[in-house]
Amino acid sequence: MKAIRIPIIELPKESEELRNEIRQFLLEERENGCFEPKCDSWLSGYSAYFSKKMGERGWIGMTWPTKYGGQGRSAIERYIVTEELLAAGAPVAGHWIADRQSGPLFLKFGTEEQKQFFLPKIAKGECYFSIGLSEPNAGSDLAAIKSRAVKVDKGWILNGSKIWTSGAHFSHYMITLCRTSSQDPNNRHAGMSQLVVDLSSPGVTIRPIQLMTGEHHFNEVFFDDVFIPDEMVVGEIGNGWNQGMAELAYERSGPERFLSTFPLLNELTNELLEQGDNNGLNEVSKVVSRLWTLRNMSLGIAQLLEEGVPSNIIASLVKDMGTKLEQQIAEIARLIVSVIPSLESDSLLERFMAQSILHSPGFTLRGGTTEILRGIVAKGIIQK
Repeated sequence: MKAIRIPIIELPKESEELRNEIRQFLLEERENGCFEPKCDSWLSGYSAYFSKKMGERGWIGMTWPTKYGGQGRSAIERYIVTEELLAAGAPVAGHWIADRQSGPLFLKFGTEEQKQFFLPKIAKGECYFSIGLSEPNAGSDLAAIKSRAVKVDKGWILNGSKIWTSGAHFSHYMITLCRTSSQDPNNRHAGMSQLVVDLSSPGVTIRPIQLMTGEHHFNEVFFDDVFIPDEMVVGEIGNGWNQGMAELAYERSGPERFLSTFPLLNELTNELLEQGDNNGLNEVSKVVSRLWTLRNMSLGIAQLLEEGVPSNIIASLVKDMGTKLEQQIAEIARLIVSVIPSLESDSLLERFMAQSILHSPGFTLRGGTTEILRGIVAKGIIQK
């Protein structure tokens, strides 16, 4: 079997200055009533105001070249900002996907015109993207997608649908994986391409899928003869699968894969300390040790991605382990403290518990199901 090697990253001392800066910003925004912290905020916490404030601070597209609106900062600096936002439960859903993976995809595969057009808007916190992957009849088998684009003069005509599309109702664009040629029975991954769909285009219909909480961040998206200009093709026609797999390393390895329920863990710890509940703290310490391990793994992958090292296998591992841990945090909190979870409660602990419990079924589904991820890891470590 192949060894999985992840570098151990020690954060430089000067990083504390950045950490203190983002913490002070978050404290002021919260005290001014600009947001209320919540669990799973990177998908359910949308605020156009907050995204613009982040853009003004230079905290979106931090690692991108300055000529595209970025700051030219390191992946580790970006990581510090990201984990502080998640720990605070800040409303970052609007710009999250564009910053995390759409921007890096354009940097790697996009044309110069696409970079000049999209990246500065994303960095300002004014342009949001969603991801068009899953389809109603494909399940976790992404190679079974049926959405198809047919070549016409100066562009493509797209027909089909996507499902579980987070944030499509407030996004401006969607990077959509579709078939642009007939499926090859000998290579199911061939013939796919990535197109940028303007979600305000004629023929695009977005229907909400509500959570148990009544919240809306998942969607069905339908394409009925939607015209996509040639300049909105990302990368090469037919290379969509490879491009998409490279993009998924960004999606699966970040701290959002194990910090969605961190606000609950933090509030639970504070409650147990106040009560002097050592038995409860012992249980929490087991979770914290696993959390620390995942953080170190995720930091190492951030460094590898900055160096251009393929990281899909270990990213899949972090996603699998991380989302299971997020669910465990909700369950441990339920067992340790005797409170009634409520979305309407004035108690942060009760509110965070309700959010975590009701959101947790989706943790191990979004970004790739547990079964699919374990298959990727198993195939990747088998020595050929």
